[in-house]
Amino acid sequence: MAVMKKKGSKGLPPISTASLPDVIFMILFFFMVSTTMREQELLVSYQLPQATEVQKLEKKNLVSYINIGRPVLHMQGKYGTASQIQLNDAFKTADDIGTFIAAEREALDEADRIFMTTSIKADKGTKMGIITDVKQALRRAHALKISYAAIEPRK
Repeated sequence: MAVMKKKGSKGLPPISTASLPDVIFMILFFFMVSTTMREQELLVSYQLPQATEVQKLEKKNLVSYINIGRPVLHMQGKYGTASQIQLNDAFKTADDIGTFIAAEREALDEADRIFMTTSIKADKGTKMGIITDVKQALRRAHALKISYAAIEPRK
């Protein structure tokens, strides 16, 4: 006796994955173009005074930011409500500004070091003594190119 097989009972044909790398590359390219990297988390809240002169900075990667103001609500339990100096993502004192500027200079190319700018973002209620201490520390660190930012703080 002969066994009869059905000729139409083959499995499903395999799915072609030839275009899968192209699709993944397009998605990766989209996310690389559309996202921005956050440089630092803002730990102080500040309200800037009105600007009298505006100058646009050409290369933002040559700018080092010093934020001065009261700590945000969730940090006030640890640091209080007095004005604090924020360098990158941590609270520091005016004595730490020299090492901060030196580290920022080392991160730049040698040709770009002369174009390095320090931007001070301070709350309008900050005591002038703290601003003076920061400016004196910048002077000792030979960071003489200083700008005062007039950007609205994040809420």
